[in-house]
Amino acid sequence: MKILHVVQAYHPAVGGSEWLMRNFSEHLVSRYGDEVTVFTSNVYKPEAFWRTKGPFMPPGIERINGVTVRRFEVFTGLKLLRRLLAQGSRRLNLPYNDWLRTIQNGPIVFGMSKAIANSGAEVVFATAFPFLHMYYALAGARRAGIPIVFLGSIHAADKWGYDRKMMYRAIQQVDAYIALTTFERDYLIQRGVRADKITVIGGGVDADAFVNADGAEVRKRYGWGNGPAVIVLARQSELKRLDILLQAMPKVWVVYPNVHLLMAGARTSYSPQIDQMINALPPEQRAQVTVINDFPEDEKPNLLAACDLLAHPSGNESFGIALIEAWACGLPVIGARVGAIPSVVDEGLDGLLCSYLDPDSMAQAILELLANPSRRIRMGEAGRRKVLENYTWEIVTGRLRAVYTEVISCYHEQVATAPVKGHS
Repeated sequence: MKILHVVQAYHPAVGGSEWLMRNFSEHLVSRYGDEVTVFTSNVYKPEAFWRTKGPFMPPGIERINGVTVRRFEVFTGLKLLRRLLAQGSRRLNLPYNDWLRTIQNGPIVFGMSKAIANSGAEVVFATAFPFLHMYYALAGARRAGIPIVFLGSIHAADKWGYDRKMMYRAIQQVDAYIALTTFERDYLIQRGVRADKITVIGGGVDADAFVNADGAEVRKRYGWGNGPAVIVLARQSELKRLDILLQAMPKVWVVYPNVHLLMAGARTSYSPQIDQMINALPPEQRAQVTVINDFPEDEKPNLLAACDLLAHPSGNESFGIALIEAWACGLPVIGARVGAIPSVVDEGLDGLLCSYLDPDSMAQAILELLANPSRRIRMGEAGRRKVLENYTWEIVTGRLRAVYTEVISCYHEQVATAPVKGHS
């Protein structure tokens, strides 16, 4: 199968969609022998589309683990004008403000739609909204008559990013849609997307790497001893609401002053504010916080294995890959009772849910798990079973490829049965 994947950024760029697309691409090559090409931008972090000045990777073509990757150069000019138009039109609720917000998001890439149309792919798969490349993918695939599949990764709580009529019109035009959760499926059905177009597949993990992880070296490195540890695994973005966890932890330290907090994730333009929050803690609490920035992906399993539970304060999630990574390591999780998270976490079985943006509720959930080690173990084991039965890369890639096979088959049937011009 000749497959074209389109994504806003790709390895070595770090992020949920980037990680998802890399694993889908590499597993399709290694497991099925498919010919996979990725069209992407030349950024390390998508915020470079609208906010920062880079850094950037060189545009061009390279091979990564059997996948052909073409990086297109991003146009980064007129950022201030784009932002003013997007914000002003949204505030005034002007027509086409969703288009102006999408142009502000970017990536603005000249020639991508044409390249997609000329790719010779049997199927195009694009992720994720609210980025502009999704519309390039749709336009290019439709121009060439190539079946197209979307994985939107809808973050329902983010009205600025996802309250866009153009997005749902685009989804209605694709041949199939991949949802990561039943929440996302139901959310789209409510907005007019046909139920038979949507397939729920979930996210994936390399189960062996997590199941066999060993956190002893991490604990030794940071001098934690046998003290309990809470981990948050997320990039340091404002959307991940790490501030809520930092407000919750002092309430935890009142009861368990020896608890360590590990904050592991990529730095962003918001990171200086995280630094300020940590530095504002009393010295004895600040000493209990370990921050690991921009760590290698293969270090993640051992970081999780060094801890006792995962706290995930974000509500800006389409799935929450960190949740299943923690389960694969046998950890219970705490998530926010908002958006897609409750459709992933079985409350009371493999984790707890807390009120969104409520430090007291987050602290109470952490204290509840710290007070009951045997319950933590039971929840972690339940989570690991869930992962092994539903969320390995082999399982979810198989689900994705089945969708590709179906849309390609339907396309060929439509072509075969279409009337020839000039004949009745």
